[in-house]
Amino acid sequence: MLLAQLALDTSELHAVKEKVLRFVPGFLRNRYGAGMLAMVLWLGLFADYDLYTMFKLRLQLHSMVQQRDHFEVQIGETRAQLHELTSDQELLEKFAREKYLMKRDNEDVFVLVAKK
Repeated sequence: MLLAQLALDTSELHAVKEKVLRFVPGFLRNRYGAGMLAMVLWLGLFADYDLYTMFKLRLQLHSMVQQRDHFEVQIGETRAQLHELTSDQELLEKFAREKYLMKRDNEDVFVLVAKK
């Protein structure tokens, strides 16, 4: 009696298993395929460097490269100005008057500010 009931239970389990496996793709029925899917999900969603983090880091790298290029241009301009100022005394006086509003002893300086 117990053996007949056990055989009946296994046939029911087999029928349920077949119903479930109809909805599972073929490559996931294999343990290697399921393992690969689990690995891809882990690396894509749960790892320290998942896809979202990698995307954020690439955006940050791109913005830092743009900043570096911008600062290299500014450094080049500043070095050119420094070379001009150290080589010509008249340019040094002009720079001091324009940037720092310096004046000679017998001069008055008027600063005009445009209205916005």
